[in-house]
Amino acid sequence: MKRTMRGRPRLRLVSRLGVVLITLTVFGLVGIQFAHIAGRNLAMVRELHGVQADVKTLRERKRWQERAILRLSDPAGSIPEIHERLHLVGAHETLILLRGVKAATP
Repeated sequence: MKRTMRGRPRLRLVSRLGVVLITLTVFGLVGIQFAHIAGRNLAMVRELHGVQADVKTLRERKRWQERAILRLSDPAGSIPEIHERLHLVGAHETLILLRGVKAATP
């Protein structure tokens, strides 16, 4: 025995619209969260590249400083540096300072 009601189609339509709205809301919230996480991930990638570039620069500077330390720990390597920085000359050397002369460009 089948019962027919006139209100059933409206109730079915309203319930389906409710399910669609809830589904769209859930998908919208999930999409917003995904976009937020993707944005943070991209920012972290950019920051990681910056940090990696800094590490590379610091490693190069460390190598240069270690070579300078090795060179300056030897008296034969430190004498030219002392002469250059302090404008000192050795026993058989002459220092010539040129002023107002532009450097030649290659």
